Amino acid sequence: MTSDISVSVAQIVAELGGELMGKADMAVARIAPLDAPDEPPFIAFLSNPKYRSQLASTRARCVIVHPSVREEAAACPSAILTEDPYLYFAYLTQWWAARFRPSLGQGIHPSAVIDPTAEIEPGVVVGPLAVVESGARIGSGAIIGAHTVVGPRAVVGAQTRLAPHVTVGADCHIGQRCIIHSGVVIGADGFGFAPHKGQWIKIEQLGAVRIGNDVEIGANTCIDRGALDDTLIGHGVKLDNLIQVGHNVQIGDHTAMAGCVGIAGSTRIGSGCTIGGAAMILGHLTLADGVHISAATVVSSSIHKPGQYTGFFPLDDNAAWEKNAATLRHLHALRDRIRALEKQNK
Repeated sequence: MTSDISVSVAQIVAELGGELMGKADMAVARIAPLDAPDEPPFIAFLSNPKYRSQLASTRARCVIVHPSVREEAAACPSAILTEDPYLYFAYLTQWWAARFRPSLGQGIHPSAVIDPTAEIEPGVVVGPLAVVESGARIGSGAIIGAHTVVGPRAVVGAQTRLAPHVTVGADCHIGQRCIIHSGVVIGADGFGFAPHKGQWIKIEQLGAVRIGNDVEIGANTCIDRGALDDTLIGHGVKLDNLIQVGHNVQIGDHTAMAGCVGIAGSTRIGSGCTIGGAAMILGHLTLADGVHISAATVVSSSIHKPGQYTGFFPLDDNAAWEKNAATLRHLHALRDRIRALEKQNK
């Protein structure tokens, strides 16, 4: 954070709202946690009232808090009172980034390669050594990062930002206002092969990928194109880093997934779901709207009712784990013996 960045608390409230308490002209130069050192001066937030004791020791020049902790916040030089401090913090980061994030340049870099048949709308930024192939369409205000490739007939919607080293395959479609981070591959071939006499015969993947509006995809995530129909990602979906989305998967609107999730082909995931880190979802399954999968869970059957689902073997020391694993191998036989005993006692 450069030292010339400085805004007053009054400016923030004028832009984002909230009730200002304390010194309106208090200047801040960064957003930081409550326990950060006081130089450069910073603004912080408290979203959980049970941690209100931290307000007594914070060096923040301004704190964003719920009205229920008004008295504790009065110890700080200034405070912004809002019903949802975490949401306010999110909007503040967006406002801050738009104001202070370094510019990504303007126009098309001389080293970029743009096919003459590509359609580039006004306000597009294309970085060094990027490639936009034949028939591709780039919407107004979109940003194509350095070394990024937009394949033939692919579409990138207005205000969408592709970071450096993104690959968008042929015929794939990305909606508006999306953020695609470095290393993402959209539209690689799905994993499709036909077994024949001990060999694997490739099945050409003839579909594409269609991504809705306001989607964010983390670094090095891969979304495979469909075998015949398209792989579909709904509006507002948030995918973390290192996620694998297999061919013909469908993900509903506003579903979010943490890092290292793997989704096998042709699975359908509903809207408003959450998938914890390193969870695995087998192929050809259906997850209803509002399903929440805990981290490291293996989903091996369809889930038709919303709710929280967890399935992993708890951590233990190795000797105990081996004994429990050995017992699990005999679980079926133990069940049969219990049933037989129950019948005898009737």
